[in-house]
Parts: sequence; C-alpha cells; structure tokens
Amino acid sequence: MTKTMLSILKILDANPDQILGSGALSKQLKMHGIDLTERTVRYHLRILDERGFTKVFGKEGRMITPKGKEELTQALVSDKIGFVISRIETLSYLTNLDLETQEGNIILNISYFPEEKLRDAIEIMRPVFLSPYVMSDKVVLKRTGEKIGNIPVPKGQVGFGTVCSVTINGIFLKAGIPVISKFGGVLQIEDSEALRFTALISYEGSSLDPLEIFIRSKMTDITGAVRNQSGKILASFRELPVVSLKKAEEISHELREKGIRGILLIGNPNQPLLEMPVGLDRAGMVIVGGLNPIAAVEEAGIATVTKAMSTLHAFIDLMPFKELL
Repeated sequence: MTKTMLSILKILDANPDQILGSGALSKQLKMHGIDLTERTVRYHLRILDERGFTKVFGKEGRMITPKGKEELTQALVSDKIGFVISRIETLSYLTNLDLETQEGNIILNISYFPEEKLRDAIEIMRPVFLSPYVMSDKVVLKRTGEKIGNIPVPKGQVGFGTVCSVTINGIFLKAGIPVISKFGGVLQIEDSEALRFTALISYEGSSLDPLEIFIRSKMTDITGAVRNQSGKILASFRELPVVSLKKAEEISHELREKGIRGILLIGNPNQPLLEMPVGLDRAGMVIVGGLNPIAAVEEAGIATVTKAMSTLHAFIDLMPFKELL
C-alpha cells in the first residue's frame, strides 16, 4: 500500500455518500500534498479495485468498500507519525485569505452534536464567543443532509464549523513569516491572565490533534475561564523569527480588526513565554484554540465528535455566531 493509495482511501472514506471520479480525487489529493494527473489517479484506482478496496460505479467513479475501510485503519502505521504537523504545513500553504477584502479560504474545525441539543449547545457557547478565548465569532452551521465544504453532516446531527488556529499560520506565511507550530496545550487562566501551560503535546510525531485529545480527556475548564475569570482553556504555542516581530504585531492588530482575534500573546526575542523556552533568534506566540466553544459544550455533558483542521472554507460565507441566537 503506497502513500498515494492510502490518501485515495482516506478521501473516499471521508466522503461515504459520494461516488468520486479521478478528477475529483486529483483535486482533493492536492490537500494531501500529492499532485497527480487524472490518468495517474486512474492507474492507482485500478490497483485498489483489484485488491477489493474500492468499488467501481461505471464512469462515475469509486466508493470505498468495507475491506478498504479495514485496510485504512491498519495500513502504514508509520505514515500516521507526524500526520498532524504535515497537515498543518499543507493547510497553511493552501490558506489564501485576503484580509483587506476578506475573500479567500480559511481552515475550519468541524464538530458534530445531536440535533436535539442544538439550542442547549448554542446557549452554552454564547459566553465563550463573547470572550477572548475564541479564534473568531464567525461560524458555519449545517444540518442533516447538508455539507460543510465537501463533508456531509451525519443523520440526526448538526455540523458546526469554527475557525481553526492554523489559519493564522497561513496568513503569516502569505506575509512572508514562517511559523513553527510547537505544541498544543491546556493553558491555565487566573484573573483573566494567562499563567502557564498545564499540559502539552508536541505536534511532531502526533497522529491526533492535541486539542482533540484534551477535549476527550476532560482537561479543560472553559466555563470557569469565561464566567469566573479563572479556568483552563485550549491554546497552542508557536515560534516566529525575531526579525519578523514588528510585522507580526502589525498583522495581529489587523486580524483583530477583521474579526480574527486568536493571538493571545507574542513574546520577546530569545525569551521564554509563559515559562516556555524558544529557539535561538525566535520569539514565542500563544494562540487560543479554535475548539474552545466545543470544549465548553463537552463540559456541559453534551457528546460531540470533532475533527480539527477538517476542511478549507470561504471566510466570506461564514456567519456571525450572534445570528444563531
């Protein structure tokens, strides 16, 4: 099983209700950093057909088979190592938001929760979206049968998209500032001030997004941070080149003006930030997690299923959270 064929199976598995042809697969493979012609994609599909991992639907395309799903969970365990950091790099490059016109794509996290819990979830998230602990107040909401990007919402569920913090990596990259994503973590808040990270997972070598892990492990206290000014939020630690600090501060200010307020702190050259050391000629940057609203929903006992860095989405098509109230 090659990485290309594994990527094809991943795409088909992520679109269980769609028959995808070589053209659609070729476009989506670019999201995995694989640039192939339709003819080359068809070559790999024939091999997958022969092995029983995909089913042919005439000229329309393919769908993944149960055998293909099983193979996907078992094949290339080593390929999963470092998957998060490679996806961060890929999506950072593909982010193309123009801050001036607000046109272009940003990165979305997508979460699902039961449709009957929608009003409860919105009420729980309301104070979080009024706090400094969200990336943006712009969201997307879809119901059963609808799609967020090319991802269908499961039956009986609501799909809720929030702006992912990796969007900032992409915006900085387009401005010529390379950002190194170091850790995802749980950040302790005391009297509305960031104090220290109480848990960290490196993006290098992790096959799951660290913030998803912290949500599942019930390690957050978003509600406390919002209501009592003391709690634990999701955040990530990045590093920037020292020479880019002035430009980074300017972009941070512009982001806030455009409704993207995820940058919590930018540190000083060659100095620790929130007790976290930085590399030579670098400065630290702390960004709030885009999944903080979902963590609050989980804290309230509403089960969610979340996939960080799910898809690219047009920023201009998002709606203000207050329109859901």
